[in-house]
Amino acid sequence: MSRPRLLTTAAVLVAASLALAGCASGSTGAPDDASATTASDQGTWPRTITHEKGSTEITAKPENIVSTSITLTGSLLAIDAPVTATATTTPSDITDDDGYFSQWASVAKERDVAELYPNLEFDEEAVLAAAPDLIVVSASGADSTVDEYDALSKIAPTIVLDYGDESWQDLATALGTATGHESDAKQVIADFDEHVADVAKEITVPDGDANAIVWNGTENTTAFAKPGGPHAELLDALGFTVRGADDDLDTSEQSRNDFAFLSIEDVTTALTGSTVFVISGGDSTTEDLESTSVLRTAPALESGNIVALGPDSFRIDYYSAGEIVDIVEKAFA
Repeated sequence: MSRPRLLTTAAVLVAASLALAGCASGSTGAPDDASATTASDQGTWPRTITHEKGSTEITAKPENIVSTSITLTGSLLAIDAPVTATATTTPSDITDDDGYFSQWASVAKERDVAELYPNLEFDEEAVLAAAPDLIVVSASGADSTVDEYDALSKIAPTIVLDYGDESWQDLATALGTATGHESDAKQVIADFDEHVADVAKEITVPDGDANAIVWNGTENTTAFAKPGGPHAELLDALGFTVRGADDDLDTSEQSRNDFAFLSIEDVTTALTGSTVFVISGGDSTTEDLESTSVLRTAPALESGNIVALGPDSFRIDYYSAGEIVDIVEKAFA
């Protein structure tokens, strides 16, 4: 997507494939006005929501939402939707000790969001016990329970979103429509977009294009962010021009809109950006990239213009996008 698309609120329920995935005014906490729900949010109920698996009627404004997608939980929290339980993943360097994503774990704990089931291991009995009035499911990714859609739909109204190639703004808008938190979604998006625009005015963007990559060492494929994907659109909005890799270099078995995956032989020719952003990595990842001898002539490695976007930066949601903006601001102020 181009910069104008990032800075515009989506108007309809959309399908997306992430991100995982910013924050207003550079804060990674809850939105300042997240609890302000207006009468217009009540809308008309019941309402029918169109989604990846068809359409679902939601009879009343949800008060007890269960998320089987840890990726989508961040967007529910961002719009102050009443998510009461979420699937969690295996603890790692991108989670807290309980398997909640680090970027929003403290917000979830403050709001008493319970663990639905651990390690992304689907547990229908746990969903039943939670007695939800809305279930949110991802259509793709490791946290997808789309194969359980029929069973989940018998428990409560269930909607399925695909987060792979859409911005968190689109997902927030879709979830706002489904939960009756339209104004919360609009306000969070507007505040974030204003912050991004302010940062873009304050930083000095180096000449030349940029690459945004997930570096996994020479023995594994390297993921190059594609123009129009969530990472590229966020960096574009900050004033950078993200260059992807040629399609014929992509080793992916299935076409993706967010990343292309390259062998190390092809990385040597594709890593042409004067700036390289390292997604899902910190200082140690950057040091490993800089020490890779076959890439020593890459422009960004020669100049040392490499910026690590942090371990939470692969799957962009409201909270992790804010962390990325803060890192870019600090690096290029």
